[in-house]
Amino acid sequence: MDSSDALMARFLALHPRTIDLSLGRIERLLARLNHPERRLPPVIHVAGTNGKGSTIAFMRAILEAGGFAVHVYTSPHLVRFHERIRIGAVGGGRFVDEERLADAFARCEAANGGDPITVFEITTAAALLLFSEYPADVLLLEVGLGGRVDATNVIDSVAAAVVTPIGRDHAEYLGDTVAAVAGEKAGIFKRGCPAVIAAQDYAEADSVLCQRAEAVGAAPVLVGGQDFSVHEESGRLVFQDGTDLFDLPRPRLDGRHQFTNAGTAIAALRAAGFGDIGTAAIETGLRSVEWPGRLQRLTRGALADLAPAGAELWLDGGHNIDGGRILSAAAADLSERADAPLVLIVGLLGTKDAEGFLRHFAGLARVLIAVPIAGQIAARPAEEVARIAESVGLPARIAPGIEGALALAGEIAFERPPRILICGSLYLAGAVLTANGTPPV
Repeated sequence: MDSSDALMARFLALHPRTIDLSLGRIERLLARLNHPERRLPPVIHVAGTNGKGSTIAFMRAILEAGGFAVHVYTSPHLVRFHERIRIGAVGGGRFVDEERLADAFARCEAANGGDPITVFEITTAAALLLFSEYPADVLLLEVGLGGRVDATNVIDSVAAAVVTPIGRDHAEYLGDTVAAVAGEKAGIFKRGCPAVIAAQDYAEADSVLCQRAEAVGAAPVLVGGQDFSVHEESGRLVFQDGTDLFDLPRPRLDGRHQFTNAGTAIAALRAAGFGDIGTAAIETGLRSVEWPGRLQRLTRGALADLAPAGAELWLDGGHNIDGGRILSAAAADLSERADAPLVLIVGLLGTKDAEGFLRHFAGLARVLIAVPIAGQIAARPAEEVARIAESVGLPARIAPGIEGALALAGEIAFERPPRILICGSLYLAGAVLTANGTPPV
């Protein structure tokens, strides 16, 4: 049998000449596969600009703590494609193994018959095929891009449709206003199915999401800040909805934004029929949750060993304007808890708003060290990132890679060991985890 990598390379040749976001190609393939999307466990579908993956991670951790088998589909991956497909099992799921992935890819290739199809569409079909063949209690399904015409939006009925905070990203496909982006994300709402809308950062996003949910007949419609709320109190997480109040431990994932994501996850599970899961499972899930590459502290590994003595080393894949705002706020929170000079090691793609991302760190970071992203032709040159950083008030230097950046950080005289944050791209985050020897598991 050909490897999954070899099959993926062949999928690239099937790519349509132009990307017209639609469901026709994947619906055609799923029909030829005898409709695996109709043979799935209950689905919780998650869209949004920021926080999708973290919200899913919270739901998975809570559900698995409650004894449920949980399938998970997320994107993109950090190191290996296999991370996108987690096959559920009681006691904890596992990433799909190579044999099963290659087999699913081969069956999808055969069924597709050489017709035009995008890589995301055919690999999503393979994921749905796998999920249909292994029993589980629930499938947590993350949207790839947008929602309305995303390849994951082929499910007729869902246990809950969830939209996390909306921001500006992928304007070439989703529109250049928050309202337009929200309209695309709202496309996952289904008549008669619960809609859970996280507390939004933009009033226009909240308005569009609520209007679209009501127009399509989603029921009930649960809105963060109205129908459920979450806040920090004395270092703990307090969640409240129309029936209950929970006093819970602080989430293991760092950053104030993770309180919102955790609260959205709890609300989604309750809306989807898991309201009796119990406080103990929620507490265990909040304490045990993992989501690599999202404000992840690296305490061991090859790169961690290269960090200056006494320094903290953190990693985050946030890359858009709102991601920069959220990440800078999280860095400020870390500084309040334990003050340390902040050093940024940054690599960015040319498709992202570098100035919009970096300006949030002005006055917060002592220095930025720009690095290239190896293997990414769309990456901005480190010199360009450094120029943009200087233009928004961030002192900047350049290094040829992460190892060199860590060495450079060690040469700078600070009053105490620094807090080093590697950020700017999920591609960079994946490269860092690979080099560090700590890939996701």
